[in-house]
Amino acid sequence: MPLLRVENITHRFGSTVALADASLSIERGEIVALMGANGAGKSTLVKIVSGLFPADSGLIELNGRPFAPKTPSEAARAGVVTVHQSTDLAGAAGLTVADTLLLNRFAEGSAPFFISRRSVRRQARAILDTASFDLPLDRDFADLSTADRQLVAIARALANNAELLILDEPTSSLSGDESQRLFDVLRRLRAKGLAILYISHRTADLKAIADRAVVMRGGRVVESFSQPIDFSRALETMIGRKLELARPAAREAVGPAVLAMRDIRLLPSSVPFDLEIAEGEVVALTGVLGAGKSRLLSAIFGAASLASGTMELEGKVYRPRSPADGIAAGVAMAGEDRHRSSLMPAAWPGNSLAATISLPHLKKWYPFGLIAGGRETREATIAISRIGIKAAGPFASVWTLSGGNQQKAVLARWEAEPSRLLLLDEPFQGVDVGARHDIIKAIRSRRDRATLIATSDPEEALEVADRIVTIDSHTLLPASETLTLYGPTI
Repeated sequence: MPLLRVENITHRFGSTVALADASLSIERGEIVALMGANGAGKSTLVKIVSGLFPADSGLIELNGRPFAPKTPSEAARAGVVTVHQSTDLAGAAGLTVADTLLLNRFAEGSAPFFISRRSVRRQARAILDTASFDLPLDRDFADLSTADRQLVAIARALANNAELLILDEPTSSLSGDESQRLFDVLRRLRAKGLAILYISHRTADLKAIADRAVVMRGGRVVESFSQPIDFSRALETMIGRKLELARPAAREAVGPAVLAMRDIRLLPSSVPFDLEIAEGEVVALTGVLGAGKSRLLSAIFGAASLASGTMELEGKVYRPRSPADGIAAGVAMAGEDRHRSSLMPAAWPGNSLAATISLPHLKKWYPFGLIAGGRETREATIAISRIGIKAAGPFASVWTLSGGNQQKAVLARWEAEPSRLLLLDEPFQGVDVGARHDIIKAIRSRRDRATLIATSDPEEALEVADRIVTIDSHTLLPASETLTLYGPTI
């Protein structure tokens, strides 16, 4: 008898069919990779199993008994714990890491009425030791990096004595070493009988950890692959066509320098470096988490400061004091975590596709403060067609879109107005191979600007870039350790 059995589950969002007779089973002590293009129904299926909303029809059984949780807390008490891709809800500002790890015990009233800070830290340390994670217990959750937030969320889930652990893109913000530690933890949990449903667009992750791969397309489970898993065939099944590599065609020449950076130090202790990016060029900046990729992009955009050095934008001195200065100078940026940096909260006005695209351009598009909506609608309609955003229409909430389509909406925001320099921080997080192909095509189709992309995934860098540079400990490595794709390899 499987631990979890999902039989003929259906779910609609209005006229949109998200799930159509989807069926799935998971055994104890098994790691199942759930694969599917953005919009295939993976998130909807997980949300139903997690208790976020009910199925329209079908049957779910856990341990042979009907299972229809009404809330995530009810699902967790039954032994089904989900760690979602966005970690915003894993903690809150004002709570330390130790407090966050014990949050479930506090909420359920299982913690003693009087509890000392020493006891909280001791229990939190035990949770981290179980997960083999090393995190600063007294740091405010709001001050953690995206990677550390992910580790906290996973550790919290493991502390709930789950029977089924659902992980949605768990390594999207983790370094290679952190990913390997996570895989070691998951293998130990599998050996103890825990069932794990693992959702990821990173084929390397699935090859490293999965016992079986289940592929969804069009709201259905269309095929299951057992060991040895043929991932090439699984990817082709996922996108419904032959797999095409998105490796860029060689570019023999580029235009004049758009950005020139001289004697740059991100930290006072860093070794200075230079960097130039030319018009029409796509440069990928790679390096481990914490090396300084995001800090460099933020400094160029005006959201952070440099320790020292100078910048020129199209030959003129460039000293942005804020993102508004950057935007005014023709610099655009999409941040690492789109849920925190680019999308309005679901409960707020302005969470539609049209409003998401128009947000940084409101002052220009509507100089007298009167928002008629015509420009928003037009730009959203163009984006749906040109970049291939799958949405019900211009006024569909971005929170009803899949991760890949959300990322396309963020890119469309900066396609709506001319820019000279586009900065993209981890633009392929949670994006499937099909959507990634569409985004890369849109990025490389523009020859009228320079593009700098920060990514910790070498495969992504090779797919999108003309030139790859590496950063280590807030310092660019010398040219001998970089790769130029459009010219002679250095």
